[in-house]
Amino acid sequence: MSSPAPERTSETGTDVLREVQDRVLWLSTAIIDHANRVRPNPTGLKVGGHQASSASMVSIMTALWFARLRAEDRVSVKPHASPVLHAINYLLGDLDERYLTSLREFGGLQSYPSRSKDPDQVDYSTGSVGIGATAPLWGAMARRYVESSTGGAGTGRQYSLVGDAELDEGAVWEAVLDPTVAELGEVVWIVDLNRQSLDRVVPNIGATRLQGMFDAAGWQVLTVKYGRLLQDLFERPGGEALRSRIDEMANPEYQRLLRCTPAQLRERLASPELSPLLDTLDDTTLHAAIRNLGGHDLPALLDAFDAIDDRRPTVVFAYTVKGFGLASEGHPQNHSSLLTAGQVGELAARVGTSPGEPWRKFEDGSAAARLCADTATRLRREPVVPHRIPPIPADIGRTPSGRATTQAALGRALLDLTREAPEAAKLVVTLCPDVSSSTNLGGWVNKVGVWSPQERVDWFADDPETILHWRERPTGQHLELGIAETNLVGALGELGATWSRWGRPLLPIGVLYDPFVERALEPWSFGIYAGGQSILVGTPSGVTLAPEGGAHQSVTTPSVGLEQPGCITYEPAFALDVEWTLLASLARLGRPDGTSAYLRLSTRPVEQSLAAVPSDPAARERRRRQVVAGAYPLRTAAVASPDVTIVTMGALVTEALTAADRLDALGKHADVVCVTSPGLLFRALQARAGQGSAGQGSADTWILDSALPAERSAPMVTVLDGHPHTLAFLANVHRVRAAHLGVTQFGQSGDLDSVYRHHGIDADSMIRAALDVAD
Repeated sequence: MSSPAPERTSETGTDVLREVQDRVLWLSTAIIDHANRVRPNPTGLKVGGHQASSASMVSIMTALWFARLRAEDRVSVKPHASPVLHAINYLLGDLDERYLTSLREFGGLQSYPSRSKDPDQVDYSTGSVGIGATAPLWGAMARRYVESSTGGAGTGRQYSLVGDAELDEGAVWEAVLDPTVAELGEVVWIVDLNRQSLDRVVPNIGATRLQGMFDAAGWQVLTVKYGRLLQDLFERPGGEALRSRIDEMANPEYQRLLRCTPAQLRERLASPELSPLLDTLDDTTLHAAIRNLGGHDLPALLDAFDAIDDRRPTVVFAYTVKGFGLASEGHPQNHSSLLTAGQVGELAARVGTSPGEPWRKFEDGSAAARLCADTATRLRREPVVPHRIPPIPADIGRTPSGRATTQAALGRALLDLTREAPEAAKLVVTLCPDVSSSTNLGGWVNKVGVWSPQERVDWFADDPETILHWRERPTGQHLELGIAETNLVGALGELGATWSRWGRPLLPIGVLYDPFVERALEPWSFGIYAGGQSILVGTPSGVTLAPEGGAHQSVTTPSVGLEQPGCITYEPAFALDVEWTLLASLARLGRPDGTSAYLRLSTRPVEQSLAAVPSDPAARERRRRQVVAGAYPLRTAAVASPDVTIVTMGALVTEALTAADRLDALGKHADVVCVTSPGLLFRALQARAGQGSAGQGSADTWILDSALPAERSAPMVTVLDGHPHTLAFLANVHRVRAAHLGVTQFGQSGDLDSVYRHHGIDADSMIRAALDVAD
C-alpha cells in the first residue's frame, strides 16, 4: 500500500530544511575528514573520500529524503556521495554513531554504497560508474514483474542520483534506449550537473544535447538551472543580460567565477548591459547570486519533484556546484581534495556545530529534530518476510538417448520442470538479448509466454508457418531485451534480488552467446556483489562453434567462471548433466546463503550413450552428486594402475573417449574423468589444503577422492575448449606430470576437425600428449 505523499513545504519549513541541509553537509564532510586526518593510519596509505562530490549532492538529497521520499520508494545514490547517504541515515536513526568514524575502514562504512556490506539502509549498490545509475531501471522492471506474477512488491518510485560524468558511459544509453524502459513511469533520474570530472572542468557538457537525447527516448525532461535569487535578479533591469551572459559562457569560465572575490566578479562581468543590475547589488548578494544554481535551491528542487509525471520515466537536470558550501567549491581539482583543519573549523562555525563534537545531533524538541523524527517515521519500512521457494527436484528421472546438444538440453529441462514442479517453475523467468530461438528456448517461450507490462496483440497467432509464438502479456515468464548484453545482466541482477527487496524470490535465467559473456561480465559481477542471485547461460561456446570464426569463439570464459566470486560455474558434457546442474543451481537461488551460477553450453551434438549413466537408482544418485559437485570418472581402464588420466570438460568429451580407445590399442591404458565445474574442484583442493578463503563457504572435498582417487593417480592430460589454465591446477591433486591442452589464440572458421586440429585439442593431440607424459 502506497504511503501518503509528504505535505508541501512552507517557507518556515524551507528554513528548517536548510538547517538540516547544513548539518548533512557538515556530517558528510566530517566523516571523510575523520577517516583521513583523525583516525590512526599506520601504513600511511591514502584513505580517500570525496568531500566536493558529496557537497554537490547535499541539497538534492536533503530535499528528496526530508520532503518528498516515501517508504516504498528506492534510491540509487551516486558512488562518491555515499557519505551524504550515511549522514542522512544517521540523522534518521538508521546508523549508529560508531560507524561515522569507520569510513573505508575494514568492517566499517564502504567506500561506495553497498546493499550487502554497509550497516545502514542502502537500496542499490553503486560504485561501478553507470551500473548503479541504470540499476533502478531494472529494479522497476523487476518490481513490476513480481507484482504481476506473484504479487507483494507494491508500488514506489525508483530514483537514480547520477553524476553528470556517468552519462559518458555507454551502458547508460543502452539502458535508456531499451523500448521497455519508456513504459516505466516510476523511474526518476536526478542528474547532478556540476560540470566537473575527476581531472577538470568539462569544457562543453552539452546539457541541451543530453536533454534532447532523453526526450527522444520518451522521457520527461525537467531542468532546475537557477535558484530563486538569480531568478529574481533576472526580472530586474539588466537581468536578462545577466542570464544571457551566464548561459553563453563556457563551463570553465563559469567555474572560474566561483573562485573570485566580489571585486573580481564585478571586473569580469563588467559591461554596459550589466551595469544597471550590478550597480544595485552589494558584494554579499553578488557573491551569493553567482553560485545560486537550482540544484542548491530547495524550493526549486521541490517544485521540480512535484512536477514529475508518473506516466513515463523522468530525468531532472539539476545544475550544481561541485564542492558547494566548502572552501574548495568550483576548483577544477577538488574531486579528491580534503579541507584543511582550518577550513573544517570555518565550516563548523558557519553551520552551527563544533569540530570537538562532530557527531552531535539536533537538540531535542527543535524543529530540525522533529523533522528528522517525522521523516524517519514516514520512511520506516516493514521488515522483509522472505517467502520460500517451492521444492525443486534434484533429478527429473529421464535418461536422454540419441544425439543431443547441451544447449538444447537447457530448453528441454525447463519444459520438464513445468511438468514435474509447476509451482517452482512459475518462479522461473528467462531473459535473452534477441536470441531466444537461436539458443533453443523456443519451446519454453511458446509454453510460458513473453512478459510485457501490458498485453499486446500477437498478429502472427494465426500464421501456420510461425514456429515461435510471441504472446506478450503481464503473466509471461520470458523477457526479451534488445541486443545489449549489459541490459540483460542488469535486469538479471535485479530480478535476482527480489528475494531481499520484497521477500518474493524469483529464479532468473539469462541466456546469451558465450562470446559475449565478457562484455556483460562487469554488470553481472556487480549484480552478484549487490546480492542478485541468478543463472547466466553462455551458449554456444568455444571454438566448437567452428564456422563462426574467431569473432564468435570464446576462449577465456571457462576461467572467468572459475574466478568469479559468488558464482558456481558448470560446463556439462551431456544432456543429463545439464539437467542436474541446472536444477542444483536453481535450488541455490533466492535465499540469504544463495549463489549464482554460470552454465557454459554447446551446440555440438554428442552421443548420449557415452555418458554411461548407471541404471541402478543408488548408482545414478551417486553420479548425480558427482556431477553437481564438479566431476566424475567417465571411463575407468580395466587395469589396476592406468598409464594416464585424461581430464576433459564439455564438448570435447567425444575426442577424449576416442583418444582413450586408441591409447588402449597402443597398450597405454587411460582413465577418462569428466569435469563439470572446475571452480568447485579448485575450491575443494584449497579446502583440503586448509587454504579456503573466509566467506568461501563449505567445499565438497570428497569429490577429489571420488573423481581422482589416489590409488589411480597417473600422469595427466587436461583438455577443454577454452584456455588450458582452467584445468591445469588438477595436476596438483596428486602432484603428477601433466600436459594441458586448450585454446590460447583467436579462432578461425572451418569444419570442426580442422579447427580442433589447429588448436591442438583433437584426439591426435591428446594421444601425443598422453604418450609424452606417460613415458
